[in-house]
Amino acid sequence: MKCDLCGKDESLPFVCNYCGGAFCADHRLPEAHQCRGDLTQKRTLTAPAQTTFSWQTPSYSALSQPPRQAKVFSTIEIRDIVIAWLALGVAFSFALSGGAFNFFGGGEPLSYAGLLVGIALVTVGPGFVFHELSHKFVAQRYGFWAEFRMWPMGLVLALVSSLIGFVFAAPGATYISGANISKSENGKISLAGPLTNVAIALLFVPLLFSGSGILNEVGSIGVPVNLFLALFNLLPIGPLDGAKVMRWNVIVWGALFVPLALVMAFIYGLI
Repeated sequence: MKCDLCGKDESLPFVCNYCGGAFCADHRLPEAHQCRGDLTQKRTLTAPAQTTFSWQTPSYSALSQPPRQAKVFSTIEIRDIVIAWLALGVAFSFALSGGAFNFFGGGEPLSYAGLLVGIALVTVGPGFVFHELSHKFVAQRYGFWAEFRMWPMGLVLALVSSLIGFVFAAPGATYISGANISKSENGKISLAGPLTNVAIALLFVPLLFSGSGILNEVGSIGVPVNLFLALFNLLPIGPLDGAKVMRWNVIVWGALFVPLALVMAFIYGLI
């Protein structure tokens, strides 16, 4: 749909929690669109403009019915989460086997291929999906509207790159709509993702002591992958979580980033 101010097409518009208008990223803040709402009132959650995704076109179009209170999970969001999870599971199963050639033609039985997909789904999948959902839940806790949206091109890139043994993983992102977000709120929303990855990694740690079977293999993948996701997202660059956390509190950022870097260096034998 189009921005109420400049007319720019937005697949997922930002909705002002004061005047209720739908705007693009450039005009989402009240001061940017000359908001006529009452900015002295306490911020309340405003549901986003209702949209529907068409597989024939790469955009969302406005629905005729009026907006309603946002649910915890919309049907579109559930669909996007499931598709992103399954696509990443397949992509990482290719990568774990060294590429598509080894996956399909490496001489292993079909049951082994299925096992790899299962391991990827329970180790890598939660790392990506719960990372994004943690952003969502913390944002909602602060009164913002937030939903996960898959990025179709990112999923295609993940599958294509996995054919040669590595994964360019960018399954989607959590879109957040609201006004007057503070540095503290933004930092804490961003910090939730890496902290979730650390928590998931710790859940896999006991499996490392389960012998040499399937459980040990799950742990040996689940721990380093989730720690890597936490460390990577904490890099203080560009749109990554680390840049927002550092702008909020550099001590909090360092207290998490430095130990993670040391643990990852130890895992890969660098120290």
